[in-house]
Amino acid sequence: MRIELADEAQEFGREIVRALRAAGGDELVQRAEQEPAGRQRLIEPVLAGLGAWELAPRRDPVELEAAAALCRGAGYWAAPYPVAERLARSDDADYDGLIVVSGPEPSGAVAGVDLHWATVAPDGARGSATPLASEASTRESAFVTRLDIDPRDGDGGADLALALTLPCWTLLGMLDRALELARSHVQVREQFGRPLAEFQGVQFQLTDAEVERRGVDLLARYALWSIQTNRPEAVADALALRLAALEAADIVFRIAHQVHGAVGFCDETTLSWLSRYSLPLRRFPFGIARTEELLTDRIGRRGLAGLFSDPAGV
Repeated sequence: MRIELADEAQEFGREIVRALRAAGGDELVQRAEQEPAGRQRLIEPVLAGLGAWELAPRRDPVELEAAAALCRGAGYWAAPYPVAERLARSDDADYDGLIVVSGPEPSGAVAGVDLHWATVAPDGARGSATPLASEASTRESAFVTRLDIDPRDGDGGADLALALTLPCWTLLGMLDRALELARSHVQVREQFGRPLAEFQGVQFQLTDAEVERRGVDLLARYALWSIQTNRPEAVADALALRLAALEAADIVFRIAHQVHGAVGFCDETTLSWLSRYSLPLRRFPFGIARTEELLTDRIGRRGLAGLFSDPAGV
């Protein structure tokens, strides 16, 4: 088993971070919120220039790892574009991206993006999606809009693992940045004449957050390996990753906001934007409770297969 990303994939991820920094960095999401109709031209040309849409994550293991690294880099800057959904696209040339949908009001963060979307439900049902107009402001919706689903023939179960896994890499990039911002803040902010970083309580909190982030990092790489090797448990591994990522996001963002104090909720701080635009990833297509339910239904009493599973099934 190899769960380390290939050197080429890691370098591609670093290049994505550099390119998005040069294109505007933290200002990208702010500019997109001010002019929602222009968000596609903010991000798409930058990624196209690096060959992002030429990746074939379904056919090449290294390109799958590069796609994951791309999603992580986009998450680091809270890039206002459905990167993971585009990279999860099927081989059907009629569609530009793939969205996992669930529930009576399927939604996705694809408002203002003029592309053709395919959908897949947790039971493998396929469809095509037309984003509906929304009266909510971008600040309230974070680009989330209702989707009108037209059912299609076929079983999309094989698409599900990839479509669930790649958005978790985007969320992982957001966790990377949230912890980086929290560490930087406590190093420069003082209380009682000492940097916050010197207080033991703060150190404990940041350690807890880092443990959660590193756990998601390992599970994300394991889920990629599961997809690469066509394991029958790939969807269960993707659901386990999503569950861990959602739980970690709750902890990491809570701690980051706590160490920032009230200023962490003001738009003058990057954390506020990062936290707000992480919500679509954390709420759609389903939250913690529904993820737990789907995972439990899929694995039953067998438990997850993995490094520490019981080969005798005891």
